[in-house]
Amino acid sequence: MNIRSQKLILAMAVATVFVGGCTTLDAYTREEKTSSATKGALIGAAAGAVVGLISGDDAVERRQHALIGAGIGALAGGSIGYYQDKQEAELRAELEGTGVSVVRNGDNITLNMPGNVTFATDSSDLSPAFFNVLNSVGKVLAEFEQTVVEVAGHTDSTGSDAYNQSLSERRANSVSAFLTSQGVISQRLITLGMGETRPIADNSSAAGRQANRRVEITMVPVTAG
Repeated sequence: MNIRSQKLILAMAVATVFVGGCTTLDAYTREEKTSSATKGALIGAAAGAVVGLISGDDAVERRQHALIGAGIGALAGGSIGYYQDKQEAELRAELEGTGVSVVRNGDNITLNMPGNVTFATDSSDLSPAFFNVLNSVGKVLAEFEQTVVEVAGHTDSTGSDAYNQSLSERRANSVSAFLTSQGVISQRLITLGMGETRPIADNSSAAGRQANRRVEITMVPVTAG
């Protein structure tokens, strides 16, 4: 069983325990119920447990090999964690107060860029407030070039599945194009749209939908393994 499968099983186990601990007993029917608030929290907990890299190990490995072939050296051993420690610190300093969260998962770093700082509703045009954020991200990525960068677009559940898929792809492409304009070479970038399939909040509320309209950027170290 690979590491990704183990993480998914762990996430499911966490979600199961979470539900078990948050159900209530109906006084009349004697049936267990899960409140709407708990269901919403569960979405966030389950999604949070697997937040980050989506494209898969094979896609990342192909990028890593291409970058090594292009002359970007691979990280090894203890230098991997140290390298990502430094990059994480730089990102936190650059993005403080912007509303963008920095999440560390092992040696991977994920930036969660919520809808209020990324795109207007139903648009793939970058919001003016987003330029400074992406400038900061591009600055750090240019300094720490020994990473593969996954850019994943996400939407809320408003609209059809097909439309949301297309919108999420356009948004991810907009971010990747901006990063490329800031000097991040295209060989480092994996760009994909996830539509409405990966919610981190309950789509029944306006706040939840805004949280789900997001872009996640995940940085994975270049290794030779």
